[in-house]
Amino acid sequence: MKVPRPWSARAWLDTSHVMIGLPVAVLLGGLTVLLVAWPPLLMRSVPRFTGVQRSRFEAFLDARIPPVRSPSSWRSPATWRQIGYHLLSPFVGVAGALLVALAWGGAVVGLLAFLPKKFQPPPLEFVFDLRNGKVIAVYMVIGFVLLLLAPVLARGMAALDLSVARTLLGPSRSELGQRIETLTESRAGVIDAADAERRRIERDLHDGAQQRLVSLAMNLGLARATLTDLPEPAREAIAQAHEEAKQALKELRDFVRGLHPAVLNDQGLDAALSGVAARAPFPVKLHVDIERRVTPTIEAVAFFIVSEALTNIAKHAAATKAEVSVRRERERLHVLVYDDGCGGARMDGGTGLRGLAQRVDSVDGRLRLSSPLGGPTTIEVDLPCE
Repeated sequence: MKVPRPWSARAWLDTSHVMIGLPVAVLLGGLTVLLVAWPPLLMRSVPRFTGVQRSRFEAFLDARIPPVRSPSSWRSPATWRQIGYHLLSPFVGVAGALLVALAWGGAVVGLLAFLPKKFQPPPLEFVFDLRNGKVIAVYMVIGFVLLLLAPVLARGMAALDLSVARTLLGPSRSELGQRIETLTESRAGVIDAADAERRRIERDLHDGAQQRLVSLAMNLGLARATLTDLPEPAREAIAQAHEEAKQALKELRDFVRGLHPAVLNDQGLDAALSGVAARAPFPVKLHVDIERRVTPTIEAVAFFIVSEALTNIAKHAAATKAEVSVRRERERLHVLVYDDGCGGARMDGGTGLRGLAQRVDSVDGRLRLSSPLGGPTTIEVDLPCE
């Protein structure tokens, strides 16, 4: 998170950006004009010129202009945009530096208008007689106004320069669109891969460790029931080991269901949510209206939302009942979880709701929370089906 700079520091940095930008722009613009006669050298130099300008914006304005692919040919639009900025920036720099210098200089001259009569003998060769107190007062008022105006003017000229730079030195809208599309596809691939990995872990635990724990618990139960002639300490140890094995098996089953329940793949969201509602320690009214199954990723997100929400209700809400509604309307899946608990839930109050929001954001969904103190609490989630 960026810390906002104080007013004085921001005014100083804006002014420095504008004033230093003038010689930099004139130098780079002049070199660009000269190198037009040597196109290969210009092609290699333009990215370096652009890098200098980007570093100036980042150093003084703390503004990062996204990089573009280095120009490789005269046909590249990025080449012409960058050349255009280096040719245009001297004009922007001259206008900005002139206005900012006049504003700061006028402020200094106006506020120090009372000094000339102390350092120069009369007559004073000015259009206005600075030996007149009223004239000095007018000068100082103008200087004070310019002092207030100069930082605003410096900020405006720096913002204008930044706007031009982002337009010409940054990626175009089509390039940004391509990047967004690529990132969206890669994110979808990562989410699908993570979901597939969770399903694989669920299968491995279900077919491996869980089955071994079931066998261990059965053998310990059999030993507990048949070996009654053992000493009391031995029988107690077997009984304790049997109870521990059953508890470990229960925790492993809960963990496996939390990863990705097998019933979600086999029978769909309705059956999976029915199991979650049945295990809740309070009555849950469940309504699922899905004519066509959604993608496995969206099913997993919806299952996680309901499961985590009911877990949070059991831990924190002191609710007597809850309602869950899942319905599909065209290409959107709507999930609603309601409880009559004490309310007061907040998105920044713990990791549970933050985890829900992160899951929803990962598939471009929307989450709305209503939880006034005293209740009730309603979680509404809207997910894209494709």
